Amino acid sequence: MFGLFKKIVSGNPEENKEMGFLDHLEELRWHVIRAAISILVFAVIALIFQYEVFEYIIYAPKKPDFITYQVFCAISEAVCFYPPELQLITREMGEQFFVGITVSIYLGFIASFPYIFYEFWKFIKPGLYETERKIAGRLVGVTSFLFVLGVCFGYYVIAPFAITYLGSYTVGTEAINSPTLSSYVNYLTMFTIPTGLAFELPIVVYFLAKAGIVGPEIMRKFRREAFLVIFIIAAIITPPDALTQVLVGIPVYLLYEISIGIAARVVREKNESSKSS
Repeated sequence: MFGLFKKIVSGNPEENKEMGFLDHLEELRWHVIRAAISILVFAVIALIFQYEVFEYIIYAPKKPDFITYQVFCAISEAVCFYPPELQLITREMGEQFFVGITVSIYLGFIASFPYIFYEFWKFIKPGLYETERKIAGRLVGVTSFLFVLGVCFGYYVIAPFAITYLGSYTVGTEAINSPTLSSYVNYLTMFTIPTGLAFELPIVVYFLAKAGIVGPEIMRKFRREAFLVIFIIAAIITPPDALTQVLVGIPVYLLYEISIGIAARVVREKNESSKSS
């Protein structure tokens, strides 16, 4: 599918020739640089508005007025829950400074993810067939949507349940939950970015099916194994309680089922194309 090292440069006839390996590396380097610059730009913006970022984004899931708690309590008293009162502490002199830098970089990555994938698409575009270019163009939007959807799911669904569970869990009266700022941010990051990447499963399957590595038959054959692996991964990226593991595992498994349909369509189109040719 991807003739990355058979890329033909259009325009000038003298340039209309195959690019060498070093030429590809040089071009890839500039795509990576532009993607890194986009992360840096958004990170600087987040750093400038650091107070608002922490007050209205980072600290929001641990506050009782967070939208998730309000929605569940509006549904029914049976599902109503609120987070415990958590006083975040810092144990090192520069902890707040370095956490602020780290959060800015994470937010820079999340905000620039659509552009990062766009740069990736620009790199592989010349090596695609015309029909593949049209499909790949739409994939930029779909990929960005799935990533943002996964991040929002982790932030608005997983994080509130996890914070409530972990913040309320106790092994006795002598221990008080006073998490450090860095541990709180690390957990919040774990709930969001990995979930956003996990939601890219249909895109990964699409490319693997295009490359002939996977097909719908093998995905249907290993449904049970996939179900087990998905929930093991969910257990790794979530706190050790069944509820949040299910909240992550079920959507990802549904994406796996959708991916089977995507793989079947790719194989069907490849068969039709081979018959017509």
